[in-house]
Amino acid sequence: MTSTTILQELEGLSSGCLCEEYKREARSIQCSLLPTRNLTAGSVEVVFRYTPFAEVGGDFADFFVLPDGVIGLYVGDVVGKGLPGALYAGLVMGIIRGIHKTGVDTASMLALLNDRLLMRPVPGRFCATLYAQFDPFTQQLTFSNAGVPFPLLASKTGCRPLGQGGFPSGMFPGVSYDLHTVQLSAGDSVLFATDGLHELCNQEGAELSPAKLSEIWSQCGAKSATQSLQFLCDAVSAFSGSRGPQDDVTAIVLKIVANPSDQRPGN
Repeated sequence: MTSTTILQELEGLSSGCLCEEYKREARSIQCSLLPTRNLTAGSVEVVFRYTPFAEVGGDFADFFVLPDGVIGLYVGDVVGKGLPGALYAGLVMGIIRGIHKTGVDTASMLALLNDRLLMRPVPGRFCATLYAQFDPFTQQLTFSNAGVPFPLLASKTGCRPLGQGGFPSGMFPGVSYDLHTVQLSAGDSVLFATDGLHELCNQEGAELSPAKLSEIWSQCGAKSATQSLQFLCDAVSAFSGSRGPQDDVTAIVLKIVANPSDQRPGN
């Protein structure tokens, strides 16, 4: 049985034939791949929220502290929902976890992810992926973007999108990615989110506009990371009303809460 056939079988199961026990098991496995707690490391806080459209979904996210003290994080969205989407998301996360431990920069990581997904391609499957690294000692954020909506920075000077996009992971061979660098400071908040947030619609069918999302996020400067994320969720929930999300929604907030440490551990 080919990988394509397997996914087609899963599509049929996830469309209505998947029993409740399988749904619970799939949900449990997917949750085990996601962060189990928020992260506080020196001058920075990282929190996240994951809301699948169905029992399981195609979004993925993680954050962690690398051996040199730098914080790595990624967020992404695969083509497809339900069990097939979750299966492909698990594949992507496994590849990323193997790459980020090597200490490569964010652009190289996405290029390697693209190459490895294409080594055994699954027809019709690819994913948007953003990988970022934040150095709490210099407070410098670097990231590369393979098709995820632009991160939003809320600072004392206002709210603005960061960086540029790129081809999604697993679509085309030989793709390279740009490396974006942003200097952050105490009080800054960066929102990383999948398109499920950006494409939320209200009851009249109008999408949440970039201007509206920026307006919401610009009000989070004085809030903690947890408060900012809750404020965002409350605001977009009020916008969408009873319609609710029509896709998986994942958001990561990186909040700079203090000035950087004087030196790295061990120096």
